[in-house]
Amino acid sequence: MEVLIILAVLFGALFIVIPLIERSKMRISDEDTAKWAKWIWPLMGILLVAQLLRMMFS
Repeated sequence: MEVLIILAVLFGALFIVIPLIERSKMRISDEDTAKWAKWIWPLMGILLVAQLLRMMFS
């Protein structure tokens, strides 16, 4: 039951946040997007290794 409540809250937040973001005048340039994109995969790899180590030693 708690999982359904969490999912309902998350979807509710999406239905509220997405229209607000679309109406916002803030736009991200392609250069900024490229800067963020080059960091995403290495950070995800570090996160996965950290989670693996945490599970192995707990």
